[in-house]
Amino acid sequence: MRLDYTTDHGAAARARFGLVVLQVDETIEDEFPRLVGRDGIAVHFTRVRSGKEVTGETLAAQAADLPVAAALLPPGVPFDVIGYACTSGATVIGPENVARAVRAARPDDFATTRVTDPLTAVGAACRALGVRRLGFVTPYVAEVSTAMRTALEADGLEIAGFGSFEQAEERVVARISPGSIERAVVEVGRSEPCDAVFVSCTNARTLDVIETAEQRLGLPVLSSTQALAWHMLLLAGIEARRPGCGRLFAG
Repeated sequence: MRLDYTTDHGAAARARFGLVVLQVDETIEDEFPRLVGRDGIAVHFTRVRSGKEVTGETLAAQAADLPVAAALLPPGVPFDVIGYACTSGATVIGPENVARAVRAARPDDFATTRVTDPLTAVGAACRALGVRRLGFVTPYVAEVSTAMRTALEADGLEIAGFGSFEQAEERVVARISPGSIERAVVEVGRSEPCDAVFVSCTNARTLDVIETAEQRLGLPVLSSTQALAWHMLLLAGIEARRPGCGRLFAG
């Protein structure tokens, strides 16, 4: 029996997002949908090869694999926004080069598709919140943290307090407890006067402690995944309001 059917816009009636995730990331596929999940929004994930450790060399090597990863997103359908979900990778490769690599893989999509990354997103988030002095928490070794600090300062931000877990191995970063992250945010936020605190790395489990840390500090708290989700919603023209996700999602 041949059955009749009708078609509609599928799961992406409002927006379609693509997310290029590091091979070693264990966290963002849990946190990102909790931030952007709404009726009519579809999220498609793909993975890019990445090293077990976060170093300038392993991050730079991703540039060659980004087009391959982006090409594995569903073909023949329009994307509103594609995100590269690596803050340190965007720092080392450069946001413009990230966007160029993604566009090279999907040349037919880019009449409407935008590309972003956590580094670009946190800059936009800081401007939206009026943040100039930023407390900065990272899990990274000094080489990577220094490069990111330089990039944030080049975007017009002043880094106030700073602290790092000084961990190179991604597997360990994914296992740093949310309680440890909250304590680090509060410690850095209280160490120097600042307008907000930013926790870098999409592999860090931040979402469940953002609001509590904000209440303890009386300041906005940003994370890589939270800022990326907010920016992708903004670029797609969708209101980012969501309770429990920090001041950035307060609307």
